[in-house]
Amino acid sequence: MIRVPTETSPRGGSRAVLLALALLLTGCATAGPTPESPRLPPRHAGFDYQIGGAYPPPPGVRVVTRDRADSPAEGLYNVCYVNAFQAQPQERADWPADLLLRDRAGEVVIDEDWDEPLLDIGTPAKRSRIADRVNRWTDGCAEKGYDAVEPDNYDSYTRSRHLLTPADATAFMRLLTRHAHARHLAVGQKNTPELAGHRKSAGLDFAVAEECGQYDECGTYARAYDDRVLDIEYTDSGLRRALAGWGSRLSIVRRDLDVSTPGEAGYVRRTG
Repeated sequence: MIRVPTETSPRGGSRAVLLALALLLTGCATAGPTPESPRLPPRHAGFDYQIGGAYPPPPGVRVVTRDRADSPAEGLYNVCYVNAFQAQPQERADWPADLLLRDRAGEVVIDEDWDEPLLDIGTPAKRSRIADRVNRWTDGCAEKGYDAVEPDNYDSYTRSRHLLTPADATAFMRLLTRHAHARHLAVGQKNTPELAGHRKSAGLDFAVAEECGQYDECGTYARAYDDRVLDIEYTDSGLRRALAGWGSRLSIVRRDLDVSTPGEAGYVRRTG
């Protein structure tokens, strides 16, 4: 650090010297480009969750989440959905066999609810290789014009039969957020309230919560992310609870579990 002498210092100098040194310090502080901070989603905004297929956003919607295969909605804040911690069933064969998490018997560990193999983020080398692929998807989101990315299945370690840890998940998320921020994309924490306290070390900017009203978790996300929370409820009771406690602060929508499109059987979208 450069120490600037004062006029009363034994090593004091003229005002011109002081000015020159001050300018030097200012130049040191501002030298080099400053990365542009990603734009964050607005608080308490009309929201729609369209990861099952894109369609024209209803009136009043300001924030939309869509799958990475779809294009963003013009004029709105757009979040790009990426399945980052698990493999889509139809993409399982695209992944190198050694990057799929295997149990001690050598069998691939599967998320039974969605028939998705878990990715093996248990070592730095494997995390790096998986991140290389996921970050290419993030690049695609940026090139399409999305504002943010939503890496899904942050909580996959809870389904890993104790083969993965919270520390593994956080370390992998850091690789994703650093790359996304370099592309000027914000990053949303998907579910996993138990890791909300690690948001800064993971580099996360806002939250995407499924059923935080139903499971009384909205407060955890709201505190961690200063109310920048997008909540999707899948039941009427969950919607009522979310609205009763957080309807004036968070972005809340009721969708059907298949997040289907208008005209499909079972399509549901409500905000009240």
